[in-house]
Amino acid sequence: MGVLFAVTALFAWGLGDFLIQRSARKFGDWLALFYVTFFATVVLFPFVYKDVARDVIAEWPLLLLVSTVIFVAALLDFEALKEGKISVIEPIYAMEIPVTAIIALAIINETLAPVQVFLIVISVLGLFLVSTRSFGHFKKMHLEKGVWYAFFATIGMGLSNFLFGYGSRALDPLMIVWMTSIFMATACFLYLLIAGRAKEIVYDFRHHKRLILNVGFFDTLAWVTYSYACLTIPIAIATSISEAYIVLGAILGYVYNKERLKVHQFLGFFLAFVALIALVFLTEK
Repeated sequence: MGVLFAVTALFAWGLGDFLIQRSARKFGDWLALFYVTFFATVVLFPFVYKDVARDVIAEWPLLLLVSTVIFVAALLDFEALKEGKISVIEPIYAMEIPVTAIIALAIINETLAPVQVFLIVISVLGLFLVSTRSFGHFKKMHLEKGVWYAFFATIGMGLSNFLFGYGSRALDPLMIVWMTSIFMATACFLYLLIAGRAKEIVYDFRHHKRLILNVGFFDTLAWVTYSYACLTIPIAIATSISEAYIVLGAILGYVYNKERLKVHQFLGFFLAFVALIALVFLTEK
């Protein structure tokens, strides 16, 4: 079941990141993040309300830490997607996998078999090649818009991946997603209120309801299924499988946008696909 949840997160994040970029560019970071987190807050509340008081009292330091880290990482992620080019940003995001694995090893001593480490390395290499349309821009990569946001977002999301997995084991996947969502939704609302932008919430929802509901649904589904995956399989494995959404994005671009893939991208697709299948097979065993 853990592998199935991770694969579901893969597809949900593949669609979610595309919609997040559209939302961030249309509404701005704070409003886009508010819509995503408010959706999760409302939808998940019926499943967690009975245990909120108990879990907050018991695990408030963990919940506060997870909420703060994911909040900062999400803002950086939204800003990177808004300002930067996908061709520049996505190769950086491929490094989210080793960041998560290193943190899991350092904090909870989560070890992997040598063959699993090898497959994760191959997967990261494949994802990097798939998401890199040209190597020319790497010479001046530090000058590209959104690069530094993406760099720090990658570190933040790697830590967030670990904390969501750890928090799901300590509490409950739905609770950890709901608590972080209500924290971020509240913080975003207060910012919008102070900035005099609160009225934009209703106005934009009326005019872009479909986009807002879709991005909220897929992002919530991704985090919930990822958190459930971490209950039964190593956090690094769950991250490796779900991060393959980068390959999905390349496929969608090739099929629907008629984007031409270069030789190294096809090689990356092959490496990532083979590594993913092997990783799934080994994990299921």
